[in-house]
Amino acid sequence: MSTKLSIIYYSTYGSNVQLAKWAEEAALKLGAEVRVRQVQELAPQVVIDSQAGWKANQEATKDIPVATSDDITWADAVLFSVPSRFGNVPSQFKQFIDIQGGIWATGKTVNKAVSAMSSAQNPHGGQEATLLSLYTSMYHWGAIVVTPGYTDASVGLAGGNPYGTSVTIGQDGKMIENVRPAVEHQVKRLLDVASKLK
Repeated sequence: MSTKLSIIYYSTYGSNVQLAKWAEEAALKLGAEVRVRQVQELAPQVVIDSQAGWKANQEATKDIPVATSDDITWADAVLFSVPSRFGNVPSQFKQFIDIQGGIWATGKTVNKAVSAMSSAQNPHGGQEATLLSLYTSMYHWGAIVVTPGYTDASVGLAGGNPYGTSVTIGQDGKMIENVRPAVEHQVKRLLDVASKLK
């Protein structure tokens, strides 16, 4: 049986969508079953409409389903992708985590292999703190946190770090580093651990 991977992201301007898509491509090449889901947007539509990039990303991703608890219980592994907000996850993503109490209370998060990726607008914009903050919730879930560690040459190069892929976004909204190799390695490692746990 193939390993089942849920890729759950939140993205304002599209960077974390791109990370999620690269992860999906890598996972499919490795033979995994994959779901890509976005967390529910909470920002008022008037705010989204006032920012061209945010509105364009919303339109471009309107057909991607919204994540539910089922996407976690279905999966053997979960890969999260979130931007940094003041060194933490965005409120939209925090709400998604907070409403998983039902599956947590019934043990459905236990032994899930999980990993995460992040982004920010400068090299020290809170990416690592965001990942570590998210992993704290995963410890409460009883999940198995699978980080890249220093297990591949892509870690420590552009976009790689031992906690999870992170990328710097320039003022033009484009990724500064080429992080695709780091994403691909992180997916491979996550699926490898998940298959062993399974």
